[in-house]
Amino acid sequence: MSTQKEIRSKGKKARRSLSHEERKSFSAKIVQRIANSPLFFSASNIMIYAALEEEVDLSSLRSLAESRDKQFYYPRVQGEDMIAISPYSLDAWTTGSFGIREPDPTRSTQIAPNQLDLIICPCTAFDETCSRVGMGGGYYDRFLPLCINAAVIAVAFECQKAENIPVQDTDIRMDAVFTEKTVYTAK
Repeated sequence: MSTQKEIRSKGKKARRSLSHEERKSFSAKIVQRIANSPLFFSASNIMIYAALEEEVDLSSLRSLAESRDKQFYYPRVQGEDMIAISPYSLDAWTTGSFGIREPDPTRSTQIAPNQLDLIICPCTAFDETCSRVGMGGGYYDRFLPLCINAAVIAVAFECQKAENIPVQDTDIRMDAVFTEKTVYTAK
């Protein structure tokens, strides 16, 4: 069985192998699948992420949601922890320590984890049981147990699917994984 490190490496390589056009097209399909889901329909406070170049781009989900009275929050790393905050304006962003776009906390509103209804996580690999491998920092795995009222889903490209993700005690299984081809649900 492969280790999480090996699976992470293969997942990153698989998504990097997609062309810019493929990532854009597949991201649009994933966004539409999420927007049409009951999880999204019933949620009011949603945490998403600002994608890096090769990740599933969820930016168009925001415009779909604003017309439906939904509030978006984004993760921000603070020390060893993660918080969920919403920027006041489009220019209230900074670049975090990992090169990830994050809202500036001085120009954002923070929400308590237990007030989130839906969390959409990025991942580098996943399996059919909805186990995921992230980037390895463990920020989501420490944050998610605090989100007692939220459905938790991951998004990935189908090419990132692994045969089996070895699960560690601190890993959180997703309720579902959305790809451009299908939705996997936890069994």
